Amino acid sequence: MKQLISIIAIALLTFSPAQAKHHEEKNIGTAASAHPEATKAGFEILQAGGSATDAAMAMMLALTVVEPQSSGIGGGGFFLHHDAKRNWMQTIDGREMAPAAAGADRFLDKDGKPMGFRASVPGGFSVGVPGNMRLMEMAHKKWGKLPWKKIFEPAIKLAEDGYAVTGPQYFWMKRLGGLWKDYPEIRKLYWRDGAPAPVGTIIKNPKLAALLKDLQANGADAFYSGETAKAISDAVANAPQNQTAITQDDFNNYRAILRAPVCSSYREYKICGMGPPSSGATTVLQILGLIERFDMDKLYKESPVQAWHVIGEAMRLAYADRQKYLGDRDFVAVPVDGLLDKNYIATRSQLIALQRARPEFPGMETYPAGDPPGAQARTKAASSEVPSTTHFTAVDGEGNIANMTSTVEGPFGSQLIARGMVLNNELTDFTFTPEIDGAPVPNRVQAGKRPLSSMSPTIVYDKTGQPILALGSAGGKRIIMHVTKTLIGVLDYGKTLEEAMAMPNIYFGGSGLLIEGKSDLVKLQSELSKLGHIVVTSGLPSKLAGAQKTDQGWVGAADPRSIGQAVSELP
Repeated sequence: MKQLISIIAIALLTFSPAQAKHHEEKNIGTAASAHPEATKAGFEILQAGGSATDAAMAMMLALTVVEPQSSGIGGGGFFLHHDAKRNWMQTIDGREMAPAAAGADRFLDKDGKPMGFRASVPGGFSVGVPGNMRLMEMAHKKWGKLPWKKIFEPAIKLAEDGYAVTGPQYFWMKRLGGLWKDYPEIRKLYWRDGAPAPVGTIIKNPKLAALLKDLQANGADAFYSGETAKAISDAVANAPQNQTAITQDDFNNYRAILRAPVCSSYREYKICGMGPPSSGATTVLQILGLIERFDMDKLYKESPVQAWHVIGEAMRLAYADRQKYLGDRDFVAVPVDGLLDKNYIATRSQLIALQRARPEFPGMETYPAGDPPGAQARTKAASSEVPSTTHFTAVDGEGNIANMTSTVEGPFGSQLIARGMVLNNELTDFTFTPEIDGAPVPNRVQAGKRPLSSMSPTIVYDKTGQPILALGSAGGKRIIMHVTKTLIGVLDYGKTLEEAMAMPNIYFGGSGLLIEGKSDLVKLQSELSKLGHIVVTSGLPSKLAGAQKTDQGWVGAADPRSIGQAVSELP
């Protein structure tokens, strides 16, 4: 079990007896994340009377310390908030932004060809202006209850006193060992005796503690000016590879943006998520719309192979539209309404045959993008996203929900350190090729632009309009599928959130259908092949986290594949 529900269990972990008695009188809420220390930080803030937003921001800061390979204040994120009193949802875009020096040719070599991904990630070219501190500032002003300074306390303590290296962190430190020979500052932080710090090693980060104290005392402005802005600028200007510039004007121009959520119906539910530059909500909702004409529960019970087949076909069709039409809506026209138009989706759904995968024909796309209403002519081009990132959810005693996905992009981002924090490599989420056949690619690099993302924080409402589910995941482009299969598990199959998270992961690569190895889905491999799929087993790890409303109250859950944990106090 990845969740701790009993008030007695929670009391043993975090309460004194006096506190336990007090908290029996009022439900505190739920915190869930991909790291136990972050979950503890969030729940401590809830215990102190904080809102869901306060708790989520405490988790974001704590993850900066304990999960630097995945997220932190050196990166960005997307934040969903449900206001229980007003019963409405708002979203904040804290995605990183390309600096003025980043032109369309940023990731082209001297011959005008796209750089290799491994050559483009380390160093300065990949670093975008971080957004998480402006996001935190906006969220706290709108929905925070506790003083700004209080929210930093758990993260500062972790940075000063230290935390234990986990298995996932050690895995990435070991894998990046060859690269770090050119990056002494990050190696100094996370290596011991000339090798990656073993699991259980206590890591202290006094420079990060000092940065957090600076932000605690002086607010988000202290991140985008002064010592911190200079440290980021110096890091990218003097990087061992791909030196470039991020200027004070770039920091001054960064804004977190309050955006309207993207919502659509699925059966009796309303599902909402993040709009562009996230492709999460549009693609998740498209996949669900494409399968809505099928009785998925009956199919899953009577013919599981056909259920997974339908999901796989819908996935391929929705991702084709994602690849062609999605980008930063402030720079390109994204036909969100058209992509979610019920008639358009119904027409696209007819491309799914229950008994057979789509056939391949020479010179034709097997899973073509469609022509949604309102769409402009567009060039299809792939973006680069790698499976890192993190997600965390908090629900407070009043029923407010904070649901955030945060990232530095790849493992340890750009490998650059500024004041103890890892800097993102988010700009590699842009499409490296700016034009195809003379037509501009929607996700090309442009100064001031935010790269396309697959982060998919999601909130689900029932037929009465009340929230019943909040979740998200890590996993690069696979995030969309990790979230979608979990939604299907809960909404169609009647599973608990934790059970649905544990369902096999599915994705695609090339012309093949990727299924999670060492899962029940492997048993269906030959049957999927008979339906016309090229089936390949893969690792497909995920880090889902979220919360579900039950008859007893909100219960958190964390992906069994992760080290994550959820803590929930029930009445």
